[in-house]
Amino acid sequence: MPVYNKYPDQLLLDCLKNDDQQAYTVIYNRYCKLLINHAYKILQSQDEANDIVQEVFLAIWNKRKELNIKGTLSSYLYKATKNRILNHIAHEKVVSRYAKSISDFTENNYAFADANQREEELRLIINKEIESLPDKMREIFVLRKIDHLSYDEISNQLNISDKTAKQQVYNALKKIKAKINPFLIVLMFKM
Repeated sequence: MPVYNKYPDQLLLDCLKNDDQQAYTVIYNRYCKLLINHAYKILQSQDEANDIVQEVFLAIWNKRKELNIKGTLSSYLYKATKNRILNHIAHEKVVSRYAKSISDFTENNYAFADANQREEELRLIINKEIESLPDKMREIFVLRKIDHLSYDEISNQLNISDKTAKQQVYNALKKIKAKINPFLIVLMFKM
């Protein structure tokens, strides 16, 4: 890998398009900390910054064959990170508005028992989906999202790379969200 460290970004991108994991690792190591610092300045949350940057790098790996970067890799990565941050902030605002509307709803004593029942139904569905995850994915997901361990702690505890832990959590969230989104839509229409 020492030779890869001397490669310019464009050559690393060419290697990446050919499924070269070492090139991907060099790109990751070259830009990861810079992007996390950039994301942290905006989000003021280390975990959220780490997650955002992880999503950017996962997207790069998953779309490596189709990558068509105009300009420099660094500007592409900063822009991709900025876009993920903006999407995250927009999503948080939607969640916040939704949570506020639920809060207003319950504060006004509208069907409080029904809301508790729906919340319990949602909790059961989420637990069921977590239980249906493959064993290793479920274990990593629970350590990260329920036990609140860092990716480094998970990788040390399970003797896996932190990239593997991050990928497993990402995949688990994707599966769980796909299963509960239809339920959330039904819940909104019941209110």
